[in-house]
Amino acid sequence: MIRRIGLLAAGALFGAVVAGSVAQLESGAASAAASDTYRQLNLFGDVFERIRADYVEEPAEADLIEAAIEGMLSSLDPHSSYLNPKNFRDMQVQTRGEFGGLGIEVTMEKELVKVVSPIDDTPAARAGVLAGDLITHLDGEEVLGMTLRQAVDKMRGRVNEPIVLTIRREGVEKPIEIKVVRDIIRIKSVRFRSEDDVGYLRITQFNEQTSEGLKAGIEAITKEIADDKLKGFVLDLRNNPGGLLDQAIAVSDAFLDRGEIVSTRGRREEDTQRFTSRAGDSVKGKPVIVLVNGGSASASEIVAGALQDHRRATIVGSRSFGKGTVQTIIPLGRNGAIRLTTARYFTPSGRSIQAEGVEPDIQIIQELPDELKGESSTTGEASLRGHLTGENGEEDEEKVSATSAYVPPDPKDDVQLNYALDLLRGTQVNAMFPPNPSQGIPN
Repeated sequence: MIRRIGLLAAGALFGAVVAGSVAQLESGAASAAASDTYRQLNLFGDVFERIRADYVEEPAEADLIEAAIEGMLSSLDPHSSYLNPKNFRDMQVQTRGEFGGLGIEVTMEKELVKVVSPIDDTPAARAGVLAGDLITHLDGEEVLGMTLRQAVDKMRGRVNEPIVLTIRREGVEKPIEIKVVRDIIRIKSVRFRSEDDVGYLRITQFNEQTSEGLKAGIEAITKEIADDKLKGFVLDLRNNPGGLLDQAIAVSDAFLDRGEIVSTRGRREEDTQRFTSRAGDSVKGKPVIVLVNGGSASASEIVAGALQDHRRATIVGSRSFGKGTVQTIIPLGRNGAIRLTTARYFTPSGRSIQAEGVEPDIQIIQELPDELKGESSTTGEASLRGHLTGENGEEDEEKVSATSAYVPPDPKDDVQLNYALDLLRGTQVNAMFPPNPSQGIPN
C-alpha cells in the first residue's frame, strides 16, 4: 500500500514536472513570437525613417502611415479597409441612404476597380455601366496603382461635374468610354408596385431606411389588392449589393413568424451570435418568391438563405455572389475608422454562403439581347483575389465561373420576374413551389 502511494506520488511529481516544462515551452514560444513581432515593427520603423530622410522628395508622413494601414488591412481580404475621417463620414452618410457620387457598388480585382452592381436610377445606371465592368481609367488616369479608396475618392466630386470612365467589358475587344455626370445619390432602397394580383417589392440595398420602406410597400400593396385576390409577393433582390446586417434581419423577420434568421461566427466560440425572428408575419402567410442573381450579395443573401432554409419562400434566378462575411466598423476617434472582417455568417441550417452563394431552388437564366451577349456577367466572391474561403475550405470551380447579373429594363422582357408571376398565379407549375414548410429546418 505504501509502495502504491509512493508510485502515485512519483507519478504526480513527474506530471507536475512535465506540466511545468510545457508551461515553460509555451511561455518561451509566446516570448519568441512577441520578440519576432517587435523585430518586424522595428523594421517598419527603420523603413519609415529611411523614406523620411532619403526619398527624392519630402513625403507627407501622414500619407505614409495611412498607406501602410490601408495596405495591412487590404492584405487580409477584399472587404477590410481603412476609412480616413472623410471616408468615414461619407460611409455614415451612405448608410443613411444619401450620398454624392456616381451610384455604383465597387470592389478591387486584379488592381482594377470592378463594378459589383450599378444602383438603380443613378447616373452610372442611366449611363450604361454594368455589373462586372472593370474600370481601368478615371478621366484618363490609370486606376492601376491606386487603392480602392483613392479610386472611389476620385469618382466622387461636385454635383453636375462629369467624369469619363474607361471600361474593360467581357466580350468586347476595345475599351469603352462612358461619360457619367455626378449627382446627389438619394437611395430609395425599396420600390414597390402591384402586378394586378401580385405584390412586387424590390430592395436595391440595405440601408437605414430599408425596413420602413418595406413596411410601407407591403401596406400599400395590401390596401390596393383585396386579400382574396392577392396571390402573393415577389421580393426582388437581384443586383442588390447588400448593406446593414440589422436591416437584413428586419426584412427576413417581416416574412417569418419564428425561428433563426442568421448566425455570425467569429474567431472565438464566444463571439457567436444568433438572430431570431419575432412572432408575426407581415404578409400573413401569403406565398413569397425571392429573385436573386450574380449581383445579389451579402445582406440580400442573408434574406434569401433564411427564407429558403425555412421553406418560407422559393428562390428563383441564378446563383448569388457569395459574400458571406460580416464587416464591423471600428471608430478610431479623430483618425476615422477601420472596416474589419470579424465573422462569417451562416444561414439557419448552418450553411456558409462565403465564396459559395445561394443556389436558387429554380434556376432561370435571363437571355441576353444580341448586343449585350458576353457583356453582363459577374464572377462572384470566389474569384476575388485574397477572398476568405468557405467554412469547409474547399471551393467548387463552378462557383468561380460567371453567373448572370443582367436584368432587362422592361419588365415585359424579364424572364425571371414573369416566371415568378406565373408560378404565383398557377399558370406555371414547378415541384419547388410552393415550398413545404414541414421540410424546413426546425423552428
